[in-house]
Amino acid sequence: MSRTIRGKVAVVGVGETPYYKRGQSPDAEFKLALDAVINACKDAQFSTKDIDGFASFSNDRNDPSKLANALGCKELRFSNMQWGGGGGGGSGAIANAAAAIATGMAESVIVFRALAQGQFGRFGQGPRSNVVSGAGAYTVPYGLMSPAQSFAMKVNRFMHDHGVKQEALRAISLASYHHAQNNPRAVMHGRPLDEQKYDESRWIVEPFHLFDCCLENDGAAAMLLVDAERAKDFPHKPVYILSALTGAHYRAGASAHNTPDYATSTFKTTSSRLYDMAEVKPSDVNVAQIYENFTGGVLMSVVEHGFCEPDECNEFFVKENLIAPSGKLPTNTSGGNLAECYMHGLGLNIEAVRQVREESTNQVPDADVALVASGPMVTPVSSSIFGSVATL
Repeated sequence: MSRTIRGKVAVVGVGETPYYKRGQSPDAEFKLALDAVINACKDAQFSTKDIDGFASFSNDRNDPSKLANALGCKELRFSNMQWGGGGGGGSGAIANAAAAIATGMAESVIVFRALAQGQFGRFGQGPRSNVVSGAGAYTVPYGLMSPAQSFAMKVNRFMHDHGVKQEALRAISLASYHHAQNNPRAVMHGRPLDEQKYDESRWIVEPFHLFDCCLENDGAAAMLLVDAERAKDFPHKPVYILSALTGAHYRAGASAHNTPDYATSTFKTTSSRLYDMAEVKPSDVNVAQIYENFTGGVLMSVVEHGFCEPDECNEFFVKENLIAPSGKLPTNTSGGNLAECYMHGLGLNIEAVRQVREESTNQVPDADVALVASGPMVTPVSSSIFGSVATL
């Protein structure tokens, strides 16, 4: 048990900027990152000068040395980027930061993600280039270009293999929009969704309707991590990292849709390690934040984290099971990537912290254990589990 981060690191501050539709932020990406870090430190009543580490993911462009300079940090001791595309590194960045603190490489680490798509380009489109190399050379000439198209292939296979109906995807979307109506930070706050509106929305690529697809936003999010022994000295209820890890299964990185195990969210080998480190079971989890670039990713992630069997999806994925406070597994209680914002999923980790703090806008009673699954259907993926002091 000595080789674990369980209970050794805590989240003591979270911060966000306002979230904007892609391309509409009035501020540059670097300023958004700074604002989120400053807000996380204000939440913890902590000086930005005492930050000594930064961790991010998905090729974030905001250089830690420049952040440290702008924030007046006394010393930079840790600087880390999690490899892997999209949101698969969200919980992985937390794992890296926690490992640095647990091993004494740093004392106060910020995990962050910032996006300004108006400044640097849109994420949800296919490539715009006269030359395509790598795996794309095998798919782009045949029209398989955008993220929605690529991920739809895996989800269609899973749904076919297990007889999953469209209504299961619809329930995921309805639950996220339901939660967003209680969250004033959510981009879709005040814009409710019902079954008819979902069913009548245009197809993006089957099986994804418009409301099965995540938002595209500008903004930034940040979390402040410190050693668990220090956590009790901060103003908020400490939220401990019970586990956080990253990985993928055999040949998950096979390119050009050539993976032997194709219809997967890539969590099959990581989820057991996640629970073993946290010393909890799926039945102990009170609330889940499951990355939804597309609703199909939630479907497979929930299965691969042990909450239901593949052939039980039609019965499990109904709105009543997914909504707070009383659902069987309240999921994406801030609105998630579908209806709160898309910060490559780091907002899901922040919502997990808020649930354990008992500060969510859709609070689940006695939420001592909160799980986050980051970035399904990519490689590597990552997950994390947060717990209250009662779990230690």
